[in-house]
Amino acid sequence: MAEVSAEARIEAPAEKVWAQLTDFSSYGEWNATHTSFPKGAPTTLEVGGTFAENMKLMGFPAEVSWTIEDLESERTLAIKGKGPMGVTVGTRYTLSPEGDATNVRIDGEFTGAAVSLMAGKLKDSATAALDESLRKLAGLVT
Repeated sequence: MAEVSAEARIEAPAEKVWAQLTDFSSYGEWNATHTSFPKGAPTTLEVGGTFAENMKLMGFPAEVSWTIEDLESERTLAIKGKGPMGVTVGTRYTLSPEGDATNVRIDGEFTGAAVSLMAGKLKDSATAALDESLRKLAGLVT
């Protein structure tokens, strides 16, 4: 298993950050690993909802089939997905309002036999992608 996380304070209220985070039409503008939604972007968010996403990590393309596992508007979005080679991916976005600013944390988890072979490189690549994503997200909402 490989676990990664990144956190940033964004100088915007939680509702504005949440609106950008869940605006899937602009997902590629801030999400550093996203390349496309092959079956179309999610149109509604609800626990149990599913969508497919094409991603690129460590230079490799992958299609992940996601399921929304936890959802609390303007606070939490947690998704779990199945990727290639039996890899399971989990991503949790957590927003914590602090006055007119919001602390945003992204936690990621990768499990599966293929992960153990490249855990170190995967952690480095995924952490860099999360940090870049938070910088871009902040740029869009501030």
